[in-house]
Amino acid sequence: MSQKSKLTPFFLICSCVIIGFCTFSPALAADFLSPVAIVANEQGDTLYIAEATASEVSVFDVKKGGVSKTIQLPANPSGLVLSPDGRQLYVAANLPQGKIMVIDLASDQLTDSIMVGHSPLSPVLSPDGKTLYVCNKFNNNIGVVDLKAKKQVATIPVDREPSAMAISPDGKTLVVANEIPSGPTDGDYAASVVSMIDTASMSVTSIPLPNGSIDLKGACISPDGKHAYVTHILARYQLPTTQLERGWMSTNALTVIDVATKKTINTILLDDVDLGAANPWGVACTSDGKSICIALSGTHEVLVIDRVGLNEKLTKVAAGGKVSDASNSYDDVPNDLAFLVGLKKRLRLSGNGPRGMAIVGTNVYVGEYFTDSLGVVDVGANTYYRPAESIQLSAHPKEMTVVRKGEMFFNDASLCFQKWLSCSTCHPSDARSDALNWDLLNDGIGNPKQSRKLLLSHETPPVMVSGIRENAEIAVRAGIRYIQFAVRPEEDAVAIDEYLKSLKPIPSPYLVNGKMSASGERGKKVFDKANCNMCHSGVHYTDMQKYDVGTGKGREEGIELDTPSLVEAWRSSPYLHDGRAGTMEDVFKKFNKGDMHGETSGLTEKELADLVMYLLSL
Repeated sequence: MSQKSKLTPFFLICSCVIIGFCTFSPALAADFLSPVAIVANEQGDTLYIAEATASEVSVFDVKKGGVSKTIQLPANPSGLVLSPDGRQLYVAANLPQGKIMVIDLASDQLTDSIMVGHSPLSPVLSPDGKTLYVCNKFNNNIGVVDLKAKKQVATIPVDREPSAMAISPDGKTLVVANEIPSGPTDGDYAASVVSMIDTASMSVTSIPLPNGSIDLKGACISPDGKHAYVTHILARYQLPTTQLERGWMSTNALTVIDVATKKTINTILLDDVDLGAANPWGVACTSDGKSICIALSGTHEVLVIDRVGLNEKLTKVAAGGKVSDASNSYDDVPNDLAFLVGLKKRLRLSGNGPRGMAIVGTNVYVGEYFTDSLGVVDVGANTYYRPAESIQLSAHPKEMTVVRKGEMFFNDASLCFQKWLSCSTCHPSDARSDALNWDLLNDGIGNPKQSRKLLLSHETPPVMVSGIRENAEIAVRAGIRYIQFAVRPEEDAVAIDEYLKSLKPIPSPYLVNGKMSASGERGKKVFDKANCNMCHSGVHYTDMQKYDVGTGKGREEGIELDTPSLVEAWRSSPYLHDGRAGTMEDVFKKFNKGDMHGETSGLTEKELADLVMYLLSL
């Protein structure tokens, strides 16, 4: 074996099909609003709307039905919360060095900026208004902010990429939705978890979700404080991707959690038997606690669930009662597409891409991300068939660019047969990876491989983990045809190409003030010493060649795999083609037999730690 063939790529972040919300293309930020989060004042006559690509908050007058003014911000907002007295608006600034921007609503002026973590999301306040909690997404923790001291005074570690959070009415419990799974995912079980935090002790209880639970986007707690609700995908990743019908590949779910016991009550499917309810996002309860409302971002609907009826049905099935033809026991419920028959209504919106929501009385207000509009739908008992209203938030709406259309198509399940999924189902958070192994049919059957991030995919052919597709353009079109089971106009695929090309890397949380740490600098020398740079070369850290790295099993023993880019390696775990390496350390310590991923067996512990730090800083 030649030296070049032996020193093959030292880890492989594997590929699903080329078919969020942390960074935005500069072109998008200048032209569009992208409403993503909404909060109402106590009187219900004013809404504050975070516009994620416009660096502003719109103030919406409910009585007049339009925007009364905008508050300009120094950074793009990702979430917001109103103080109990209605005087301050706390807005999360979506930056690697994240901030909470404090807006005085009497003057509409920015009065303070409080440093928090990387890419903060979903801020919530304690009932007394003294403490703010925020999801520091890429630090994998919850920031605790003392508002009097104007600083983050503690962090609470959670699982991975916390993206949504809710606080109980008594302020004692935080419910945190972690977006994607952590650790190795090559076993029989892989799923995201919900973190339940006791705010007094800051202790964390992890709530496991059903196998295949990913893309956790929304969380809320009922007005009585008894139940927490978390929206997510329930991926059927252990089945081959041969069909879509009846949720064969992917279903869409709501998990119900008992707040007092910190245990799951059950997980219910939001879909119909022959119609998916793709990409559930924001979730909220009406103030009377009678209804649960969910924004279906992939199908552009608000789904309304009879909460009282749901509780009764869940109680009955937990006691062993038969509640439907498919549900005879607790374990049957997450597979029952008819469980919510008679308990839900799907209300069509006029805009595209609903995400965050607020409820005032029986009116649901939802930010329609891609049409820069506010959807309004009355969910009162006698108004289910009243058409939803869509109110334009921009005084001068911009025509969609090709890139913006591509982002919209990427997140739109309307492109898919029966609307079960969108491209972002398997590639959430701006076309990155869901961390699962999928058994696609492009390289045979019975050989699942990791979903791969799509960042730089058009610049680093071939694509897919085995390099089975010559380039990303081919893979995009194959994804539409063989994963979404659809035939679409060529211009749709072209737009998706342009969106994926526009994606930019996010600075690593392992950087120190935006620069490589001393350990990382030492690791760069180790990277060269171990000859890792022979295959992970160039600006994207890949020579775009295929090699056998000794990780193939069974009939795939000896398989050659594509050299992945190391850009955003910090965000790309688990590693290797089947996700067997949960951490970067595992790549070298457990799965580098014969030094086929680089000459690392002779490194000291310190050198190995520095190498890992360098890789996680890229």
